[in-house]
Amino acid sequence: MGMWNHVGLCVSDLDRAIRFYGEAFGFTERNRLAIPDPIASKLLRVPEPVGMTAAYLTLGDAEAGGAVLELLHFDRPGNDPQRERSFTEPGLTHISLTVDDVAATCDRVRALGGEVLDDTDVGGLAIMVRDLDGQIVELLPPGALPQ
Repeated sequence: MGMWNHVGLCVSDLDRAIRFYGEAFGFTERNRLAIPDPIASKLLRVPEPVGMTAAYLTLGDAEAGGAVLELLHFDRPGNDPQRERSFTEPGLTHISLTVDDVAATCDRVRALGGEVLDDTDVGGLAIMVRDLDGQIVELLPPGALPQ
């Protein structure tokens, strides 16, 4: 049997992303590591030099099953967003977070430079926002998902 560990997200500016996820959603930076090029190159199947830094952010108590978000930054070229992905393409479509106040969270997202996708608001049940690099984050009020 497995256990959820983390999800990794490549970002164009590590410090800016840490600030965004912290101030918008309440994540806390727990650790930051410069990953040696030989390890990063082999694990990620990218050529050296890699120049990878990983920051681990937590939401809630990670030891008790809280969320861990790994933000990855690469010093090499090609670290910029390429294109918007469709929800119908295979692969990760979004990150989903339960927040105490959806409207206030949307206000923080806007103030920090993110985008609120107002046309996705489904009557207070959920809304989608984009982080600074275009990653979709779904915001849900408490109790929005069936148990």
